[in-house]
Amino acid sequence: MPIREFALERIQSLYENTVDYNLTESGFHPFNLKELLTPDQLEEMAGLTLGYGQTNGAISLRKLIADQLYTGMNEDNIMITNGSAEANFLSMHTLLAKGDEVIIMKPNYMQIWGVVEEMECIPKPFYLRSDHHWAPDLEELRAVVSDRTKMIAVCNPNNPTGYVLSMDEINEIVSIAASVDAWIYSDEVYRGADLNYRETTSFQQYYSKVMVAGGLSKAYALPGLRLGWLAGPKEEIYRTWSYHDYTSISTGTVSQYVAEIALSEYKRPRILKRNRDMLNANIELLQEWIDAHGDLFEFIPPKAGGMAFMKYRLNVNSTELSTWLREQESVFIVPGDCYGMDGYIRIGVGERTSYLIEGLTKMSKAIKERFDLT
Repeated sequence: MPIREFALERIQSLYENTVDYNLTESGFHPFNLKELLTPDQLEEMAGLTLGYGQTNGAISLRKLIADQLYTGMNEDNIMITNGSAEANFLSMHTLLAKGDEVIIMKPNYMQIWGVVEEMECIPKPFYLRSDHHWAPDLEELRAVVSDRTKMIAVCNPNNPTGYVLSMDEINEIVSIAASVDAWIYSDEVYRGADLNYRETTSFQQYYSKVMVAGGLSKAYALPGLRLGWLAGPKEEIYRTWSYHDYTSISTGTVSQYVAEIALSEYKRPRILKRNRDMLNANIELLQEWIDAHGDLFEFIPPKAGGMAFMKYRLNVNSTELSTWLREQESVFIVPGDCYGMDGYIRIGVGERTSYLIEGLTKMSKAIKERFDLT
């Protein structure tokens, strides 16, 4: 069946390069190669032969990811993909079939919902609750799961709320999945972007039927590499290779070279610290901005990630608000409609602080003038 338009990605692709202040970015201000690599590494990269390489990813890169990020895994547990978006697509087509029931955390990055609909699976939501500081409603999850449930899909840390599941919540989700022998699919692309500087626990080590998506676009501020991966049981990882052969075949040789450096024991902690420092500073700044607007915004600070998801109290639809700010003020924000949650907006807080201040200042002035706020 036809696949639905991915609203979030489409509006960002259409408009993010046409505005003065793009506040829709969900990661961190990207590194450039001179920041990331030494002169010797740049010279070595210039001498790379631009062949295909091993299509499921270089053995050395897969081994590095297994050793650095997961427990009890090796290179055969890892598939290298073109970003985590391809990882999501490959996993759904590998693990699911027409008619399977898929329980999906909401709000969430909605790619998986669109893919399982296209596959004629049956998506069902369970919700993170704003009245519980975005904690999941696990009673609802237990109620909606059935013998037909093939997968529970979570996003941890969450996009867009920045919520991080507690160990009790992870254990309960594992228990619920095990009760019906369902897979857990865990989108962990924001793992490492934690405000408390303690890395989020991966689902991988707590349940045998877990497939994890990771990548360098978000917590590592390297979206231009288009480098993602899957981590999971060897048999299922091998099966994803068949779909990978029909999608992108392989990731770029240059991207894999840079990825090995970024994930190295020396460079990785430095990248994550830079981004965590930026996030902490910008969240504090954003909170001051919100406080200056009285009760106009309702904000539950994220525990991780590169964005802020907030409720607003203006008599206007979120898409209309986003469109007006973009067209009239050249400030671009994500409307809550992209998550099926009108009345909310998403603002990227992983940007350079000066850029964020300028964008917020312009946005504030415009809203006050249009809605006659004093």
